[in-house]
Amino acid sequence: MDQAEHLRKIMQQAEPKSNVRVITVTSGKGGVGKTSISINLAIQMSRMGKRVVVFDADFGLANIEVMLGIRPQYNMADLMFHGMDLKGIVTEGPENVSFISGGSGVQELAKMSREQVMYLIKKLGELDQNTDVIIVDTGAGISDSVLEFVVASEEVLLVATPEPTSITDAYALLKALNRKAGFEKTETRIRMIANRVKSEAEGQNLYEKMNVVVNKFLNIPLDYMGIVPLDDQMSKAVMRQVPISVSRPSAPSAKAFQSITRRLLEVDDLQETEHGGLSRLFSNLIRAKMKNKKAST
Repeated sequence: MDQAEHLRKIMQQAEPKSNVRVITVTSGKGGVGKTSISINLAIQMSRMGKRVVVFDADFGLANIEVMLGIRPQYNMADLMFHGMDLKGIVTEGPENVSFISGGSGVQELAKMSREQVMYLIKKLGELDQNTDVIIVDTGAGISDSVLEFVVASEEVLLVATPEPTSITDAYALLKALNRKAGFEKTETRIRMIANRVKSEAEGQNLYEKMNVVVNKFLNIPLDYMGIVPLDDQMSKAVMRQVPISVSRPSAPSAKAFQSITRRLLEVDDLQETEHGGLSRLFSNLIRAKMKNKKAST
């Protein structure tokens, strides 16, 4: 048994039982409102009685903290390599929503020792025990770091706008995902949100166009979660670094987030799906990185 296989077995034993839902929010390009959607969905879920944590996996840009105007003192690297406790890297946000900054830590997963892997999985398991939903806000585009998170996820929200570049880039992401080693289309639920659309009809049309192409050429099931309308109040809220669900709860976009959240929760209740939490997500990431590292040597 080689070292990588031995470490994989250790992770399987260390991974605690969990039924925490992890939703990974992604997009084919930047500037489509992905981070705003992550934050506002988290706030709406919290209002509906869920314990929610947002994980900022947009390395280098730290969009979550910019959007909220809150700068965390520590990030995942401090948990992984500096022995910090989980509480130290969790930052309190609005409406009982907490968030964790990924920093550069996740990019170093393949370099972790056996003891560091065990510690990380154990600590993430502790987070899972006190959380109902974890929303992962990825970087934009089709970089390896984005695709690795999507491949490791059980549930993905794909954000697209009516702009031609957004549609093409969203399709490019799914195409790259389809070619990525380890991706199992039957085990990953991908759902689309149409953002910044002028009407329900425009959002439905955007989804149908995307769905036809994705089904025809990639054979990936794509569900539809609804729209977030074009809303001037949303832009103002972003500039003020206060989520629209907090600053203007009666705004059209805030009401849309409420509707999408209800739909997401209803879909989960109907499917009665078992979830693995952030500890399983990171176990999947570590396994993939170890496999890639072994293949390149």
